[in-house]
Amino acid sequence: MLKLGLTGGIASGKSVVGEMFVQRGAHLIQSDAVAHALREPGQPVYAAIVAAFGPAILNPDQTINRARLAEAAFGESHRVEELNAIVHPAVIAHENRWMEEIGARDPRAIAIVEAALILEAKAADRFDFLIVVTCNEEQRAQRLAKRLGITEEAAQAEVKRRMAAQLPDSEKIKAADFVIDNSGTLASTEDQVQEVLKKIRAANSPA
Repeated sequence: MLKLGLTGGIASGKSVVGEMFVQRGAHLIQSDAVAHALREPGQPVYAAIVAAFGPAILNPDQTINRARLAEAAFGESHRVEELNAIVHPAVIAHENRWMEEIGARDPRAIAIVEAALILEAKAADRFDFLIVVTCNEEQRAQRLAKRLGITEEAAQAEVKRRMAAQLPDSEKIKAADFVIDNSGTLASTEDQVQEVLKKIRAANSPA
């Protein structure tokens, strides 16, 4: 089995690219979805986050309010590393178990972990290949504005805030085995995915 890491900055199009790989037979897990599940009441990660950041981050139904947690972590208090130290190890352990299960069912499988902070979490070594998705900052803001239903100005501010907690694309690209430029058409992105998959499958072919 081949293990791939799929990463890139906020609103770069990781999920779009990940879906293109799935359509071509790969298996995919999204770190955001794993983290969301682990932040549900009753989970150890939930308890640790509430203990660290206090009940002010909770909704009336005791679930974590993501916007309040983001403000507490990314805001003036600069506690994002503290939050990552709680969440990342549990997410990585879950993903590693998932990859093991995929490999046990199909030794020829391609398993992909989509995550924004693979390099920042120093978690790239567990993958056979690292794929970085890029696009320009203006496109990030446009895509985020559409996704969140906010103005482009607000989206630009959010992009800058989130990217301040991430490695710049230039550093991600240096660490990448493959780079997919998602600043063009979907057809162009699909062509790049197809080419990357061709090379990856060649690496996984029997000697």
